[in-house]
Amino acid sequence: MTSKLLDELDVAILRRLNQDARKSFRDIARELRVSISTVSNRVKRLEAEGVVLGYIPVLDEKRLGYDVLAVIGIRISKGKLLEVQRKIGREDKVVDVYDVTGEYDSVIIARFRNTKELDAFIKRLVAMENVERTYTQVVLNVVKQEKRAPI
Repeated sequence: MTSKLLDELDVAILRRLNQDARKSFRDIARELRVSISTVSNRVKRLEAEGVVLGYIPVLDEKRLGYDVLAVIGIRISKGKLLEVQRKIGREDKVVDVYDVTGEYDSVIIARFRNTKELDAFIKRLVAMENVERTYTQVVLNVVKQEKRAPI
């Protein structure tokens, strides 16, 4: 399902950029049978409206030496949730910080080079003011990990 501000052409352009953000406007225009300026103007509008937030390369973390992927639940003292989440979010190993329902207040996803780095990180978390409790799960295998938004 798409947003009301997106028409079929916007969605078609986004799908192509989502597949390959380096694809030229010329190639997209050719595929969609519209002018290059139409594609360019649409993309500029989608960027200005905040639909397209930026362009980044998709990196292979394992090839960069990050072999340990961890899912960490955190229980945080009431009233300090956002403060603690923001502090955790500044950690360079943290990929995602989620505010969630359930037994824990927040779930974070983080990558580490080895279990020694993970251990040091968990110890820093537990020692952090307003962190009441954590649980950690180490991911053994990634079956699917989609970095593109569904369109």
